Amino acid sequence: MRPFISRIIKPWLALAATAAMVGATQQGCTKDTPPAAAAPAPTVPEKRENGVRVVELTVTEKGYEPSPVQLKKDEPVKLVVTRKTDQTCATEVVMDDYGINTALPLGQPVDITFTPKTSGKLVYGCAMGKMISGVFLVE
Repeated sequence: MRPFISRIIKPWLALAATAAMVGATQQGCTKDTPPAAAAPAPTVPEKRENGVRVVELTVTEKGYEPSPVQLKKDEPVKLVVTRKTDQTCATEVVMDDYGINTALPLGQPVDITFTPKTSGKLVYGCAMGKMISGVFLVE
């Protein structure tokens, strides 16, 4: 009985190993392939109200969208955040450095205004240690 199992299983193992190697090569997991460049931040349409930039964010099953978003240091920003799902722990927006912890009721746009004070990456997210998070790239 053993030779029979060996004849059936060995070809399947060889096929699985080949598929794994091909998949790794296609994903750029070889020493010869340089890592892929990071994707640029999506372009968010410029909207302004009384000189303040308005950025619309949505909370979906995927998290905060769009992300990342480009902002400018010392330029006031009004976020308009709408949570469109109950299938998330992102029921608020938390930005520790700015003292922001704002609830996001389902289906209701919420305005949050702040001014980025430092350049770099600003991570915001849910109250559960930012398990669900988004990023502002501040120039």
